[in-house]
Amino acid sequence: MSTARRPTAVLKFGGEVVVDGAQLAEVLSGVAALVDDGWRFVLCHGGGPQVSAMTRRLGMEPVMVGGRRVTDDATLQVAKAVLGGEVNVDIVAAALAAGLDAIGICGVSGRLIAAHRRPPKVVSGGGAAPVDFGHVGVVDAIRVELLEHLWAGGYTPVVSTLGVGGAAGGTSPVYNINADTVAAALASALEADHLFLMTGVGAVLSAFPDPASRIARLSAAEAREAIAQGVISGGMIPKVEEALERLRGEGRPGIGAVHIVGSHADSLVEEAREPGSRGTVLVP
Repeated sequence: MSTARRPTAVLKFGGEVVVDGAQLAEVLSGVAALVDDGWRFVLCHGGGPQVSAMTRRLGMEPVMVGGRRVTDDATLQVAKAVLGGEVNVDIVAAALAAGLDAIGICGVSGRLIAAHRRPPKVVSGGGAAPVDFGHVGVVDAIRVELLEHLWAGGYTPVVSTLGVGGAAGGTSPVYNINADTVAAALASALEADHLFLMTGVGAVLSAFPDPASRIARLSAAEAREAIAQGVISGGMIPKVEEALERLRGEGRPGIGAVHIVGSHADSLVEEAREPGSRGTVLVP
């Protein structure tokens, strides 16, 4: 699916990037520069701050357990409106302004993201009892041909992280899915050369928060050791673990490399052209 001549990539960024119009424009200008160089991108976005803000405007309080949102019936309605609507539309508009021929697509469209409801489970920070996160999905499959169809037409897909369950002729429940999880699933299914995860820190740091302690490159084994030793900690752990599970192995398809980068155009472009130069690259 991917070649050295036309690298393929998935870029994930959160709603905090979208809130800052100037920052979003800068990120998308970096994507546009790489697309002009022949890269093919899928953009995958979250929208946590926007969902929480809308929830509060409607007189409800967001419920978070272990850093993850509980999506009840009312919160699912908000997620549909915000992720599939407001945030996706704003990103597509900004992408068009940056010169990208962007197409917004919800994970529900054409069953792009097939999923099932996440069963209750014990989570860190959630106590000893299993937590039911409500209408939160686990990715079952990605309909790759839809994305490849858009790529073939010269378009850059902008994917909102809602998934759909069920089968044709039956019910089709909608699920809210973590954006890091969806991005990793998209990149793995596409056998993408690169998965870029934008974070506020912008790299794995051996002595957080000292930017001079940036670790440029980690093998999968080194990354797991860094988690065990506490070098990778907090919210970075699930991002890295999700990515490691989907890296290419011997004879196993998957993602070529995973990059943890900051949300600046130069960070993305320089890291893409020279892995490990600006963020942290995870390799098999």
